[in-house]
Amino acid sequence: KKYCWIWIAVDRDGKRFIDCSFGGRGTETGLNLWKKLKGKEIGEVMTDHWRAYAEFLPEKIHTQSKAETYTVEGYNSIIRHFLARLRRKSKCYTKSLEMLKYSVLLLMKYRNKELAMFS
Repeated sequence: KKYCWIWIAVDRDGKRFIDCSFGGRGTETGLNLWKKLKGKEIGEVMTDHWRAYAEFLPEKIHTQSKAETYTVEGYNSIIRHFLARLRRKSKCYTKSLEMLKYSVLLLMKYRNKELAMFS
């Protein structure tokens, strides 16, 4: 199997998706997401204790606590709920990384009310 992890950034206060990055579990994918967030106002960054985060996030704004990741975990659940290709033990699965990206980005835009599905 070829695994692809989706790293997402979520605004806890505004309850909105900010951006995402696709790739492995290592520092490179996280760094790609962090670069996408350049220029955005970032107060605090909450993550779990995955080692890769500490390699690229500034220590002064980074808090590692499983108790503080409830917002992003909720959004992970939303993504799995709405996208059959990401459900566990599903017959639907992604053959194309590009289509996975489009699916996640469309869902993000829709959830942020930046895209009207029905007029």
